[in-house]
Amino acid sequence: MVTFYTREFGRLTGVAKGARRPRSRFGSAVELFTQGQLLFFETERWELVRVDHFDIQHPFRAVRERLEQLGQGAWVVECLSRLTAERDPHAALYGLLVRTLRALEAIARPERASLAFAIRATDLLGHRIRLDRCLGCGKPPGPASRLDFTAGGLLCQACAAPVGDSLPLSGQALAALRRLRTLGWEELLRASLSRAVEAEIAAALEAQLVRLMGHPLRTVRFLAQTRRSLVRPGSA
Repeated sequence: MVTFYTREFGRLTGVAKGARRPRSRFGSAVELFTQGQLLFFETERWELVRVDHFDIQHPFRAVRERLEQLGQGAWVVECLSRLTAERDPHAALYGLLVRTLRALEAIARPERASLAFAIRATDLLGHRIRLDRCLGCGKPPGPASRLDFTAGGLLCQACAAPVGDSLPLSGQALAALRRLRTLGWEELLRASLSRAVEAEIAAALEAQLVRLMGHPLRTVRFLAQTRRSLVRPGSA
């Protein structure tokens, strides 16, 4: 069983017979993150296709071979898989996936590539959170605003309920997120952010994605384990 995300057909799940055999005609074509040209046929079961051939165009081998890139890439792929429906094409989202994988190959800090993906993907999928003013009173957001995922925007301290589907967001993180959403792709990858602000924005976006999916991301645990393994004993 193999899942592909395609420009023309969206997400497809199919059967690649014999792909695990040592002398399979697919070779390494069905490895994770591989971009290529897919030839498939419909089957009697509409939800599955029969994969006949897959020509590799770009293997993104560097993403698979480096642990942090592998974790961030898996996170991106899981988000894409859970936020999209079968056979629902979205050319812009496909393009975003390819740009993100290219960034993961080249960027020194792969977590920035996944952050950029999250910012763009939520917009492309129609889940852009309003950040310019409080959804309750209409006033500009203050330093103690909260992101309300049910309402789809910011609530000031006076309008936010003490409990509910919301997350606090500092003034620095709010200003940075608003700026990042206006930047081009390459600018977004290079934008200067403190580690603390970047982590706060990433946590807020991940919380939004989890609410959209309805359950936590499985790759989050893998990423946490990856980071622990990269920290050497006695290092700061």
